[in-house]
Amino acid sequence: MDSLVSYDLADGVATLTMDDGKVNAISPAMVTALNAALDRAEADGAPVVLAGRPGVFSAGFDLKTLTGEDAAAADQLALSGFALISRLVAFPAPVVAACSGHAIALGALILAACDYRLGATGDYKLVMNETAIGIPLPVPAIELLRQRLHPSVLHRAVVLAETFSPADAVAGGWLDRVVDAGGLVAAARGHARGLAGLNFAAYRITKQRTWKSTVDTFAAYLEGSRTRRGILRPITE
Repeated sequence: MDSLVSYDLADGVATLTMDDGKVNAISPAMVTALNAALDRAEADGAPVVLAGRPGVFSAGFDLKTLTGEDAAAADQLALSGFALISRLVAFPAPVVAACSGHAIALGALILAACDYRLGATGDYKLVMNETAIGIPLPVPAIELLRQRLHPSVLHRAVVLAETFSPADAVAGGWLDRVVDAGGLVAAARGHARGLAGLNFAAYRITKQRTWKSTVDTFAAYLEGSRTRRGILRPITE
């Protein structure tokens, strides 16, 4: 494909669509493309719709890189992925997610980092599967989900790696609402246009105050992990 993330600015809303032709794995190239698209949206001063391809929002980190023989490349991908999450949490304009399908691991965290989260109807899953595949979930990821998920759901999602349907995700706080799949992006764009009426200066200050502890947790994790090795490597014991 020519671009992993397309950019469309219309009616004052920037729509970023991830599409690698497969499962929208978060690879080094995808991270670069997402950051470039966010740069454009920030320069345009536009609220953002972040969408996936039909049937999948994102299946999370590219496991070929994350579990490959090049440990330095795996660590760099992990750090860049968490930096992307931190950027979304602190983004200076509203970000509306259009979850078109499966949101797994880092894909589910990207979803949680958005201001408002619309999901499509359909048979797909939202899941943090790290404990199922032997990866202890980093503290900032847990703190992000603590902000989003209802207390009774957090343990099931984070520790027990429970799989959620779209309806269960709404009940648990992972999604705000579900709409017909055919109208998902239009609904997300309409919601983003409504958020464009906010006073962005007040929005930024209030968002910073609301998410300060989470953003600080990400910053400390990213700084402390720069000299660590095997950041997200599976436990083999």
